[in-house]
Amino acid sequence: MQWTSGIAIYFLLWIFSAFIVMPFGVRTHHDAGTVPETGHADSAPVNFRPWRIVWRTTLLAAVLFVLFYLNYTQGWITAENLDFFPAPPDISAEQSLTTGHAAGE
Repeated sequence: MQWTSGIAIYFLLWIFSAFIVMPFGVRTHHDAGTVPETGHADSAPVNFRPWRIVWRTTLLAAVLFVLFYLNYTQGWITAENLDFFPAPPDISAEQSLTTGHAAGE
């Protein structure tokens, strides 16, 4: 794997991880028992800490990238493992049976 591919994959995993991590630990005004300020949504977080989200996201993305890289080098799960549907039958063999000709004639 080239290093540029590794960076791109890590970036994609980081974005994916951000959406996983964001909802954890967020409390709304209703949860905290406070009244939201004028103009704020009722669902706005009271305790929004962006650096905590960045830290957790970076950590989760690093773990996922290490697992991805180990799978890439060791070949634990390959494309053949994910092929759940059988390959279609060979069409030329079927045609030769129905027409009585050998394939390629």
